[in-house]
Amino acid sequence: MFPFSFNHVAISVKDVNVSVEFYRRVLKLEEIENTASNSKTRWLSLGEGKQLHLIPRLDDITTNKAVHFALAIEDISLFVNHLKTLHVDYSDWLGTPNKNYVRKDGIQQIYFQDPDKYWIEINNDI
Repeated sequence: MFPFSFNHVAISVKDVNVSVEFYRRVLKLEEIENTASNSKTRWLSLGEGKQLHLIPRLDDITTNKAVHFALAIEDISLFVNHLKTLHVDYSDWLGTPNKNYVRKDGIQQIYFQDPDKYWIEINNDI
């Protein structure tokens, strides 16, 4: 096995400004410098040197819930209350609105979508 460490997730977005605003407002991510190029791609910090890259693309973006990224938080109810305050809809894996899902191993998780309909999972697997 190779000694990999996670570096970044890159997603295509229709309007990079709208996406940056969403991720800053909902996930409280901080924008960091795109050190790779002078393109319109914008980078956000996920903490601990991990990054989310938002790459502007005008073509259609197709998503499904199986393609998602997950972030973990100790107190999932605190984040659910934050989503409610922002009027961001969330659901469980099955799509039941405003409900969290408890996995077989006891981990709680919720799902919601960004402006380009990418699925984001928040769980308490800390």
